[in-house]
Amino acid sequence: MGKILIKDCAIVPISSPVIEKGVIAIDDDRLHYVGPTGGLPADWQPDTVIEAGDKVALPGLVNAHTHAAMTLLRSYADDLPLKQWLEEKIWPREDKLTREDIYWGAKLALLEMIRSGTTTFADMYFQMDAVAEAVVEAGLRACLSQGLIGLQDGQGKRLAAGVSLVKEWHGAGDGRVTTMLGPHAPYTCPPDYLTKVAKTAAGLGVGIHIHLAETKGEVEDIQARYGATPVALIEKLGLFDLPVLAAHCVHLTTEDIAILAEKKVGVAHCPESNLKLASGVAPVAEMLAAGVNVAIGTDGAASNNNLDMMAEIRTCALLAKGISGDPTVVPAHQALVMATLNGARALGLEKDIGTLEAGKKADLILVNKYQPHLMPPHNVEANLVYAARGSDVDTVIVNGKILMAGGEVKTLDAGEIYAQVMKRASKG
Repeated sequence: MGKILIKDCAIVPISSPVIEKGVIAIDDDRLHYVGPTGGLPADWQPDTVIEAGDKVALPGLVNAHTHAAMTLLRSYADDLPLKQWLEEKIWPREDKLTREDIYWGAKLALLEMIRSGTTTFADMYFQMDAVAEAVVEAGLRACLSQGLIGLQDGQGKRLAAGVSLVKEWHGAGDGRVTTMLGPHAPYTCPPDYLTKVAKTAAGLGVGIHIHLAETKGEVEDIQARYGATPVALIEKLGLFDLPVLAAHCVHLTTEDIAILAEKKVGVAHCPESNLKLASGVAPVAEMLAAGVNVAIGTDGAASNNNLDMMAEIRTCALLAKGISGDPTVVPAHQALVMATLNGARALGLEKDIGTLEAGKKADLILVNKYQPHLMPPHNVEANLVYAARGSDVDTVIVNGKILMAGGEVKTLDAGEIYAQVMKRASKG
């Protein structure tokens, strides 16, 4: 890895004001210096110099909730409500997916994520050892969990697979892979199963990744069955005593929001998937005002249909303004915080990633600001949120290693991935 010097770039550190022209010094896998040009000692000699006068540097984006291998089901079952989409289309097709299918579907997702500036993602699916293998090869950072459907786990085989993922892969890839247990949702995992998963996670020292309060139907169903909202049920069962990453959180009461804030639950807001499935719009402004840690996720490519976090950030900001009638809600800086530091917090990784500060892991992206739609640069953060595209990302560095330079991904063979995915898609 060695020493890398990135020169003359605008820097969006997230934790402090924008630096209009600065340098970033990387030593092995860590940020050595981030700041104005004059602050780096003259005797610090890099092995590699990146001239970045036409670039903006910011922390790598954190996709807080996705299902990577669902790239194989992109455009497979569109324009349907969630329940019908899952039960009639997605689940039957997923039953036919092999470990190899999931490996190549994940590789396609990793290629798309690198190209559009995502350096870390939280993933819940099955055959997750295949995803972990792909992550280690591609060089990204990921928090992985085996999806657990309690109603189909009478023998406990799924939970055993989740446990073995934690034991075999937590800390793999020079620490880039971390793990959680992934009970799918309260409507697919009965209370006794959720309690068992929580106890297992506590024993392993890992957190929980779960879908929560995604649709009105789910909330009504859980309320009728257990006399509580999904959030209140999960609290009653004690899951929030562990670190929890809760995806969606669309239909919440004021009491639910207070619980999420008090229990420091990380919420993965997935605006585009929720819009496309007509699941509703999460009360982001209310959650943020209450102190909830709200991050941003794309969800899977079968319900989005892309993994472009740049697009997701913009949708998040615009949607919050549109439904609240308040243009000051989720301003540009806050949207970027949600996509970086809040995502890192939700994954338990904020000590290492999410901001550009000396001592943190060298996970960052360079965006080409010399584009017609990014000129003039009156406000760098506003340009990134309201005008930038995933395709503007030029360079991606994770753990001090250059994964993409000049728009060319170094760690994955795009041609091979496309050929494999086409072959596997035609099996359906």
